[in-house]
Amino acid sequence: MKAFVYGFVQEEITKTASLRKQMIATRREILLGTNQYPNASEQITEHVDPERAFSAFEKSANPVAEPIITGRGAVDFEKLRLASEKHPGGRPRVFMLTYGNLAMRLARSQFAGNFFACAGYDVTDNLGFCTAEDGVKAAMDAKANIIVVCSSDEEYTELAPLVFELVESRAIVVVAGAPACMDELKQKGMHEFIHIRSNVLETLGSFHNKLGIKS
Repeated sequence: MKAFVYGFVQEEITKTASLRKQMIATRREILLGTNQYPNASEQITEHVDPERAFSAFEKSANPVAEPIITGRGAVDFEKLRLASEKHPGGRPRVFMLTYGNLAMRLARSQFAGNFFACAGYDVTDNLGFCTAEDGVKAAMDAKANIIVVCSSDEEYTELAPLVFELVESRAIVVVAGAPACMDELKQKGMHEFIHIRSNVLETLGSFHNKLGIKS
């Protein structure tokens, strides 16, 4: 009883909860359908009542001890997805600009599609483009908010800067992967990369901010 009154129990639970939250955010712990392999066609607006699902805990006026705050691991991802669905401009459009090496472009487009679908973005995949110009034109025709360049590390050296230049700030250009030429690409103005070491939750939250989506 004393351990609870003096806050030891709550402190240990908070430490464990924070660690688990970090693991979910980085996908070291998988919540199937939430932070991995989400159902892109599902509209959670139809199933989630924000007033009940995300309501804040209210402390009593004179608590005997610090309360234990309960919470679900999926909450933060659900908030991102709900915000996307309710965005006045509609769900953000993510376009996969796939090019070159077949195995690498497929693997990276699948990874990136799954990544952005976790926030409820509308993802368009593609079989592959013959040129960067063709890919950018198709992305612009699709009114893409985000263009993800999907290719091999070797091809990124020339492809990614060309795409970035052609887009001319009309959309956010993202590179799928952590290529060896990352520093070189950053020097050319490219700063958006998604890869297996990314904090998925923080990265998606950053894209929400860039697109003006309020969570």
